[in-house]
Amino acid sequence: MYVPKSFVEDDPGRVNEFLRRHPFGTLVTCNGHAPVASHLLMLLQEAPATPPTLVGHLARANPQWKTFSPGTEALAIFQGAHTYVSAAWYSVPSAPTWNYSSVHVYGTPEIVSDRGELHDLLRALVDSQEADTQEAQRYRLESLSQELRESMMDAIVGFRIPITRVEAASKLSQNRGRDDHARIVQKLKERPDADSHSVAREMEQRGPGR
Repeated sequence: MYVPKSFVEDDPGRVNEFLRRHPFGTLVTCNGHAPVASHLLMLLQEAPATPPTLVGHLARANPQWKTFSPGTEALAIFQGAHTYVSAAWYSVPSAPTWNYSSVHVYGTPEIVSDRGELHDLLRALVDSQEADTQEAQRYRLESLSQELRESMMDAIVGFRIPITRVEAASKLSQNRGRDDHARIVQKLKERPDADSHSVAREMEQRGPGR
């Protein structure tokens, strides 16, 4: 990923928090002739003495899992809030741009073949998304019959991707002066859409770069 120096995100803590907040990504592999991609929930898992790992699953009917090959990296792309920035907001003539945050994660996918591990993977994926639901109303895999759980696992292919490298960008007008930065934040807050408001909050948290 091309990332100008001003927008490089090299804080592992920020990157991992971003992945936890934006777990729905695009998994890109190659079938030997062309890129193939699927849009998936991929959960970041961290444990002592092991590399950070993404886990997820594909439908068994999705042929992308057959492209997984030892020694061949895959790319998982995660996108945060993004929005257009008008050049009319600058104090000096310039070009309009787009503010965004994005993380590219690389690693070699491994198929999870152990049934117990696959069940634990699915439970982790579900629980990560049910965490904000009231305890009594949460969906749980254990609420299903064993027969149904087994049938569901037969229909998917679980995978893990030990992370080998990460490229991250936070393009949030760090290259603009303080006055322009503040004006952009204000203009984004005046818009009606949630993405503009989210980008404005992120800009305020990070502050101008100069």
